Amino acid sequence: MTPGRAAGDGDDAGTAAARLTGRTVTHVRALSGALAEAGLDDGRTVMVKRGRDAREVGAEAAGLRWLADAGAVAVPQVHGHDTSWLVTERVPGGRPTRESATAFGAGLAALHAAGAPAFGAAPPGGSEDAYIGLAPLRNVPGDSWPRWFAEQRILPYLRGSVDAGTLRRVEAAVVEEVCARLPDLAGPAEPPARLHGDLWNGNVLWGDDHRAWLIDPAAHGGHRESDLAMLRLFGCPYLDEIVDGYQSVAPLAPGWRERVGLHQLFPLLVHTVLFGRGYGEQAIATARAVLSR
Repeated sequence: MTPGRAAGDGDDAGTAAARLTGRTVTHVRALSGALAEAGLDDGRTVMVKRGRDAREVGAEAAGLRWLADAGAVAVPQVHGHDTSWLVTERVPGGRPTRESATAFGAGLAALHAAGAPAFGAAPPGGSEDAYIGLAPLRNVPGDSWPRWFAEQRILPYLRGSVDAGTLRRVEAAVVEEVCARLPDLAGPAEPPARLHGDLWNGNVLWGDDHRAWLIDPAAHGGHRESDLAMLRLFGCPYLDEIVDGYQSVAPLAPGWRERVGLHQLFPLLVHTVLFGRGYGEQAIATARAVLSR
């Protein structure tokens, strides 16, 4: 190994898949610059993903295992990982049905109910420093959800947006007011839930058996309404059926619909940092709507 270089840094997807599964790779199909499918000599096809650094790869592997441990929603098996590569089970593509969406909602409720040690708790084996998409994410535990959500999920991305000039200081003050009023806006206290953490439609795969599978988590302990709010923010097939299935297992607290925008502030501000002014304007409009309720 070259001094100073981590294992796997010089690999391509096929070499990484062979090394991490212990199988001979028969073919590789690139899906993007960082993602490929690899066929193995035992007939399986696996997904091979290159991460930006060891923290990202380790956090995703730990998150997938933590979600799978709940036994509630289908999660691809982790076949192996190192400081650069993650190899997971491939999910054959399919389409959702109303029935499978309802079942997914029930499974998501059971996943959340599996719990976490604290708000902000990282998965076992995961790092305090992780990612949500391309943005850094810190998993710092806290006891009070309103204070933790403000300090660890809203304000860091708000400050980043102001520092970059994407949001004006006067606009940021609206979000800061939401943070100040969070104890009154948060609704009834809830225990820490086991969250996927980046639950937009693209991270829910529907298998050829119509089941929902969860991929690419930013898993941590959080408020269960946050996962549902992100599903609503970016759209998801049969969302009403998902919510109905969820409520059949674990009814949401009164007023949850009015709190959707509050929970959406986090992903909107992350997108503001990553993608610019359009999401910033949506975040400010959402904050004003939250304050007007």
